[in-house]
Amino acid sequence: MPAILNIETSTNVCSVALTKDGAVEFHKEAFDGPSHAKNLGVFVEEALAFARSKNIKPDAVAVSCGPGSYTGLRIGVSEAKGLCFGLDVPLIGLNTLQILTCSVIFGGNFAEDALFCPMIDARRMEVYSAIYDLGLGEVKPVSADIIDENSYKEFLDKQPVYFFGDGAAKCEGIIKHPNARFIQSVLPVAYDMTALAEVAFRKGDFKDVAYFEPFYLKEFVATTPKKKII
Repeated sequence: MPAILNIETSTNVCSVALTKDGAVEFHKEAFDGPSHAKNLGVFVEEALAFARSKNIKPDAVAVSCGPGSYTGLRIGVSEAKGLCFGLDVPLIGLNTLQILTCSVIFGGNFAEDALFCPMIDARRMEVYSAIYDLGLGEVKPVSADIIDENSYKEFLDKQPVYFFGDGAAKCEGIIKHPNARFIQSVLPVAYDMTALAEVAFRKGDFKDVAYFEPFYLKEFVATTPKKKII
């Protein structure tokens, strides 16, 4: 089983985790961001120092690649690329919304028909979101959405939908459907990248270090006409 250095900087949280054989050996987080430029390099060096002390050599670097903060993603991906070149290891890119969903699914007991809608705050009443089922199958692809009282109604009319992430709080007072469930204080952190990174490594799902760019959603148009996420 591989040793993977995980980096997550898509929101105000800056975090790093070192995993080996599917277990988290080291993790460090700062929740007082945005502080990525100050903290990320320090956290990475602490993780590598820990790895050296345990005779662990990273086999890959995994980075959260968005959607999320433009600046945060640039810092995280740049650090990950530099590490891949320096350590001569492959790069794994993970969807931030899937990272959030894994942390929720693994942390609770849910009905088989439950759906999960991670939300990352964009601006005003806009969020980046997707919808997944209990097996992390994609039910609604990643999109930039402008929230109103009818948002996600086609899903909510059929089954419970759990909303979470730093974009969900501002939606709780608007999405009033009886099947809407809101989970508080769910943020993307490197600790929760473990399972996804392991699967990607086993599949050989690696990114081209030279050309890989994070996922900003620049190409997505919000669901309200003539409003575009930049």
